[in-house]
Amino acid sequence: MENRSYADYLRGLDDATFISMFTHRPDLVTPVPPDMSSLAVRASSVPSLARAIDSLNKWQLQVLEVCLTLDEPFSERDVTSLSEESAVFILPGLVERGLLYRDKEGFRAPTTLKEVLGNEIAGLGPASMAKLKLKKLEDAPPAARKVLDAMVWGPPRGTIGDIKKPSAGVKWLLDDGFLIPFNQQTVVLPREVGIYLRGNKVHGELETSQPTITGTKRDARSVQVAAISNIATFLRWTEEILNFWAQEPASALRSGGLGVRDLKDLSLHLGVDESCAAFVAEVSYIAGLLTIDPDDKILPTHQFDIWLSQTPATRWQTLASAWLITSRMSGLVGKEGSKNVAPLGPELDRAAAANVRRLALSLLQENQSLSLDLESLYRAAQWHAPSRRSGGLQKDYLLWTLREVEWLGITGQGALSTYGAEFLSGGENTAIADDLPKPVDHILIQSDNTAIAPGPLEHEVAQELALIADVESRGGATVFRFSEGSIRRGLDHGRTGDEISKFLSKTSKTPMPQPLEYLIADVAKKHGKLRVGNTTSFIRCEDSALITQILSDKRLDILNLRKIAPEVLICGYEAAEAMNILRSCGYLPVGEDSRGALLSGPRIQRAQTKARPLRAIGEYERPDEIQIEGALRALRTGEKSSRKQSTMRNIATEALGSLPRTTANETLELLSDYLQNQPANSLSIGYADNNGMVSHRIIDPLKLSAGSLIARDHATGEVQTFRIARITGVAAL
Repeated sequence: MENRSYADYLRGLDDATFISMFTHRPDLVTPVPPDMSSLAVRASSVPSLARAIDSLNKWQLQVLEVCLTLDEPFSERDVTSLSEESAVFILPGLVERGLLYRDKEGFRAPTTLKEVLGNEIAGLGPASMAKLKLKKLEDAPPAARKVLDAMVWGPPRGTIGDIKKPSAGVKWLLDDGFLIPFNQQTVVLPREVGIYLRGNKVHGELETSQPTITGTKRDARSVQVAAISNIATFLRWTEEILNFWAQEPASALRSGGLGVRDLKDLSLHLGVDESCAAFVAEVSYIAGLLTIDPDDKILPTHQFDIWLSQTPATRWQTLASAWLITSRMSGLVGKEGSKNVAPLGPELDRAAAANVRRLALSLLQENQSLSLDLESLYRAAQWHAPSRRSGGLQKDYLLWTLREVEWLGITGQGALSTYGAEFLSGGENTAIADDLPKPVDHILIQSDNTAIAPGPLEHEVAQELALIADVESRGGATVFRFSEGSIRRGLDHGRTGDEISKFLSKTSKTPMPQPLEYLIADVAKKHGKLRVGNTTSFIRCEDSALITQILSDKRLDILNLRKIAPEVLICGYEAAEAMNILRSCGYLPVGEDSRGALLSGPRIQRAQTKARPLRAIGEYERPDEIQIEGALRALRTGEKSSRKQSTMRNIATEALGSLPRTTANETLELLSDYLQNQPANSLSIGYADNNGMVSHRIIDPLKLSAGSLIARDHATGEVQTFRIARITGVAAL
């Protein structure tokens, strides 16, 4: 069968070939095209071909480049003559992807494929229009040989001063057609010359296999210990960051995202660098545990409470799964030249993000006992993805991926852990709950106003302790420090001094030292004695001596305080700013409302809105076998329908040519007679639209009503109404 076009070739394929093509190129059936002609248009479009080429490895891409340097049709022998014998095993894969197709004369490629790869495929120029005597190149003078050596491996363009006054070497090449003048100052090396000078090969080095990956051998036990430690740490980071923002919400920037100051505060709170803090925030955001409310407050969602009630394995897999499929790259935060990129902001999406992660993880799976060297990993990744769009595969993406899988615990000491391997294979990782350190419900208070948590704390204890103490150091055991500021924070959140003392006495396995009791009592005694409200703001205190002290304190001159009553001062600052200034000078004010009631900060805040699903910018998901078979059935059905409609249109065209030109009354009489005497037969009519254009219709008449014909249109299969005045003629089929 002769294939006159790419669409004809597709019409001749069997179901197995289509299933293979759709598996490699899921964009061809997303959505399902109506017929084979539409499928051919989509399959030969530039975006679809670019995606297909991105899926090729280096050897497949080299063979495809060889094919595109040949004149069509070409044979397997033509391809192997310009590469090597093993290239014949690559051709079927290119045919499966629809990048090549075959007819009785040989192989061909879709016409737009060369446009995708560019005009200078493999660094070769255009074909020469004249027949060249390539053997004469052996006698080229030294000056000409120097020019050829500079252009043979590409780019095949060279710049000269003036085409009318070339150098001796260039003139010799121009005279014999070995260079083609492109414009007044540019010459091009013909494709035939380039291939001849390359030893009748298209590529200088054929990369038929993946480069070897090197790395450091890791002990399996050490990998597991490091991985479970990383998992425990990441779960703790996530819980801490969300509890931190539940108590003191950060504000989003006007352009979206987290500001520099809030990111720095977050990194100090977690005790990690800013890149790690940004990553933890991003993973919480994409997992739906965190959102930005309409008032620009960054708060945990109610999904966070559900997440806390789940098993450790489920919590970890929720975070890891969200990270694996997202198109957001937190590594862009803080990168040089990325000033406006903020965590949780809209600038972090990259189309290649998910594919790079999957590629890196697949290479880790192939080398499970190794901590991979970045350079060798990059070379192997480039072989698997040599034709990435948007600047190609970037080394930074791989570096960030290796860093993030270590933070998440997918790897330990750089090597893939069993938790990571089970996660990638779709397992439930139930072993995580058994391997994680058991949470403890107590602390050990020391005499220097510190407390040691000998393991991960239970959620309620950790949340309460976070209100009244600051983390001093982290590790296997966490050290908390009690200070005037931390105790005041607990009082600000509605605790009393007695409640704090009772909690510590109940939770600590060691007796509470007397200095800590005195500290809590002293801060509680001072707390709330000084009160601040809004006038812009007022300061009220029942202790007249303290009022006098504040008025005479030179450090508070900035507040421009004015006494309006024995116990009341006012100032021009907002209440929050006034309290911050007073606290910085050693006073301990609290807020009150207009009725004099104390304002205590809420212990827990949650977002008022649900987390919005984040967009995912990337490639099409590979459909499963059932989806592909359903798409194929729909495509076959659409093709049959298109052929039937085309046949009907041809019949209607022939019939319309013999239709009499009748008036509306004559048409009405003919239709009435036809309905009475031959109601089971179909008719061909000409029907004018609103613009006066006549279309061919094949109908089954059903009824005449009020100047209109009700009939079933064969093209749509639906019952429609046709106005008699617009029917230009009627004919029997």
